[in-house]
Amino acid sequence: MLTVSPPWTYSLQLPQDPRAPRIARHILGAVLRAHHLADLSETAELLASELVTNAFQHTDGAYGLRLRSPERGRLRLGVWDTHPDIPPPFAGLPRRPAPEATGGRGLCLVAVCADAWGATALPQGGKLLWVELGGAR
Repeated sequence: MLTVSPPWTYSLQLPQDPRAPRIARHILGAVLRAHHLADLSETAELLASELVTNAFQHTDGAYGLRLRSPERGRLRLGVWDTHPDIPPPFAGLPRRPAPEATGGRGLCLVAVCADAWGATALPQGGKLLWVELGGAR
């Protein structure tokens, strides 16, 4: 049986379409099953859905999903887009939304559920928001 050992990487450009989070979850689940990381699926799919939804809502340009396994049992999931602003809490601002706010909870949820998270400004413009799962490094 042929197996792929870390590191491995997958990249998927997503459509400017409200179904993009579902597409991302579907692809992510298949990749995790193929690499014997199904135990990460529930949290990974939640985080991917939040990050992809955020990209869909806040950029008119291209965006996509990047999956990488830096080492056995770990997943780094990133969503890149063309919007240059890095949102809280990824900008180091642990801001909680006001109780009456109708949005703004998704990225706080990401920061709480991920083992590690961060953001990178991309040299060509835009940003990459990433999370890691799979225990402490």
